[in-house]
Amino acid sequence: MRRIQLPEPPSPTSRRETPDIFESGVHTFVRRAVVIGNGFSASENQSLNEFTYHFMTGFWQRVTRPKGGINEWLQWLPVSLHKKIDYIVRMIQGYSQLMLKSQEKKLTPLPSENGVSSGLLAALEADVKQIVSFARETYEKEGPLLVVACGRDTISTASSIKRLASESVFVIQIQHPRSLLNRFDMVITPKHDYYPLTPEGQKQVPRILRSWITPRDPPDSHVVLTMGALHQVDFSSIRSAAATWHDEFSHVPRPLLVVNIGGPTRNCRYGVDLAKQLAASLLSVLASCGSVRISFSQRTPQKVSNIIVKELGNNPKVCICDVQGPDLHMGHLAWADTFVVTADSVSMISEACSTGKPVYVMGIERCRWKFNEFHKSLREMGVVRPFTGSEDISESWSYPPLADTADAAKKVHEALAARGWKLKAIGYSEERCKVVREGTLVLKLTVPSPLKPFHTFLLSLFFSSKTLINPSFQVGVAKGFDFSAAENLEIALRGPLLL
Repeated sequence: MRRIQLPEPPSPTSRRETPDIFESGVHTFVRRAVVIGNGFSASENQSLNEFTYHFMTGFWQRVTRPKGGINEWLQWLPVSLHKKIDYIVRMIQGYSQLMLKSQEKKLTPLPSENGVSSGLLAALEADVKQIVSFARETYEKEGPLLVVACGRDTISTASSIKRLASESVFVIQIQHPRSLLNRFDMVITPKHDYYPLTPEGQKQVPRILRSWITPRDPPDSHVVLTMGALHQVDFSSIRSAAATWHDEFSHVPRPLLVVNIGGPTRNCRYGVDLAKQLAASLLSVLASCGSVRISFSQRTPQKVSNIIVKELGNNPKVCICDVQGPDLHMGHLAWADTFVVTADSVSMISEACSTGKPVYVMGIERCRWKFNEFHKSLREMGVVRPFTGSEDISESWSYPPLADTADAAKKVHEALAARGWKLKAIGYSEERCKVVREGTLVLKLTVPSPLKPFHTFLLSLFFSSKTLINPSFQVGVAKGFDFSAAENLEIALRGPLLL
């Protein structure tokens, strides 16, 4: 079999340039978006992060599967077929009232990971006909509609929107759909999703299963390859978080080691054994640490967290964060000197690697399949190192930070430009901008509708002025702000001027 050469993801050191939406000759702006999630926090956050990078007006919907009973055994089916089977079963067994009660759970807030809100809150069920009608009927007045979907269950919905309203929408599917790529305008997926096409991957896949779990073709012009998961962490958000959490972390003894612990997955299995190994390794490096802060996710098994608390909870250098407490995740990313992250979470590792700080990964040897390829690629780039317990945390090392979200956003701009379309942020006027001191610009925006899922937003704003503005602005929002109570939120943006 001929070896397939995959294109490399954009280099972390490549220059981030964003097209100017005020170029002459542009006749159509993309001002609105719909984000379609699948009910899983990791997937929905990637969709929302890509959406908020452009910060347009939009609405959120979700593709959900039936829950409870026999449905737990039907998760492998296409979501449309799953719903039909569930309907038939309910009609036969006559337990409609029981299922109706379970449906109420769909609108409850999703669990968070590391304190970050996990996705779309109280989202409506995605309706293809409604979205298609909305896109068609408002195209002449409002312009095209950007559709961002993520996860296996959203594939059918997103591709149907593309098929029925191709002239009015631009459809982005995040994560590889395992189907024909021309069903979407763009697919944003990690490089390791193509691992099954490599000779090493082919050896691990029985021939009868290859069409189900393997991309059909090598990446083409529809595909944007990333190294890790999309997220909201970059230099601007780190700098903003450093200011926000100054009082909390400025007095903490250095170097500060932040430990993020996830939970076992199908392709990265571990339990008490890894917890004991991690605890022993952390005790070994304590002498070279000024302080250690440990965070668990909602996926962390109780037996794992119990061991960590038992072995390290009473050490004066160690602070174990309460999962139900304040959201410290961005503060940790900003103020940590070094990270230790369990190997199961691509998202947590991707965020840590966007800081340029040392990242050690625990449990790499337990990962298999494409996730092992993910870790291998990061090690070869010099971005991560395995955590053994013999490290001197006071010794630092660095690398070009990963910037997958910014790189993917640039590709979106380029693809839209090829169709004669340009992204445009929510309304503003240059008269509302005021330079308050040299090198700093302040802009106030009034944002309609509650901004529920986020504590911070990364914006892409563009101006027609000859003075160029850095397209990345961080919105500073007070800790504990109740987004659900905000009908119109006025926010002040501060960003550096590029003179």
